[in-house]
Amino acid sequence: MTDDTPRRLDAKTLERFREYHEDELQAAMLYQGLADIDPEKADILRQLAEAEVGHAAHWRSLLADNGIEVAPTAKPSVKTRMMLRSAKQFGVDSVLPIIIRAEAADADKYRGVAQAPTSMAKEEMAHGRRLASIGGADTTGAQIALSEGRHRTNVGGALRASVFGVNDGLVSNFSLVMGVAGGTSDPTFVVLAGVAGLFAGAFSMATGEWVSVRSQSELYEHEIQAEREELEHFPEEERQELELIYRAKGIPEDEARQLSQRLIDDPETALDTLAREELGIDPGEVVGSRGAWVAAGSSFVAFAIGAVIPLLPFLLIGAGTVQVVVAAVLSGAALLGVGGSLAVFTGRPVAWSALRMMLIGGAAAAATYLIGTIFGVVIG
Repeated sequence: MTDDTPRRLDAKTLERFREYHEDELQAAMLYQGLADIDPEKADILRQLAEAEVGHAAHWRSLLADNGIEVAPTAKPSVKTRMMLRSAKQFGVDSVLPIIIRAEAADADKYRGVAQAPTSMAKEEMAHGRRLASIGGADTTGAQIALSEGRHRTNVGGALRASVFGVNDGLVSNFSLVMGVAGGTSDPTFVVLAGVAGLFAGAFSMATGEWVSVRSQSELYEHEIQAEREELEHFPEEERQELELIYRAKGIPEDEARQLSQRLIDDPETALDTLAREELGIDPGEVVGSRGAWVAAGSSFVAFAIGAVIPLLPFLLIGAGTVQVVVAAVLSGAALLGVGGSLAVFTGRPVAWSALRMMLIGGAAAAATYLIGTIFGVVIG
């Protein structure tokens, strides 16, 4: 045996490649079947089917090199038939989210396989993006997640985050203060617990927000950098992806091809467009480390503002039951205000939103006050 003779693969690996071959054939049949169901999406779906046939041919060739012959066609599996039946009954868009997740899983499994071409995982990910582009805004939860991740960078989102931060601090510390007040008549313990709850909660909110914003920013930066490298090394593939995206939006084929070519000719414009159209990321909204610190500081302040309200009576009024009553009234009024503010974002009637928030926060505080009273008696 010479050094040029290919090494025979073990039985376990060959069985895995046989499964890959079958999966690709099933995907090809699924895309072809979906193309027959939805003429508007047919061109792109048939292109995806052809790509899957090519992937299957790769695995079939590897199997043949190791003495295993498999048929180039297969019967639709139960899953494929069910997907096509659902698409016929409810429309192609109803099954696209499932297929998008499957494409992402295929990309992940091929990344660790030495015998898979380097382009195969990339193509599987591109398939998912193309499917998302033809399925509309509700096709995949990725767009929703991206929108949720960017909410801190715009004015409306920052205001909403502040209102929720105040609400978190108010409800949590109101409940904590009432619980301790129910268990002891010494206002010193109530103040100590309230101050500790204020700072513990505020620091927790701030660190959580910093990690969340910074991690998401790093993820976006990584995705954009990967797109930059792909644009540099595979410009034609990126142009084709842009062309398919624009065709999915209804632009004629020739115009989509010309537009994608003009964009690719300008690398920076192409990167910005690919980030928006392919990844769903606005490069201008990617915050850096400073943005993460701003978000953390804002969360700290918002939580602290809400948390200090139930504490004020214990700091400013003499000892006695009057402190508990004033704290409850003051916190209830604040809950009404927070609830009314949330109506701006939920679209609900202001009075209903305010009353609901007061009842929920009041119930939580009453429950902890009762629990604190019981444990205070038991411990005493």
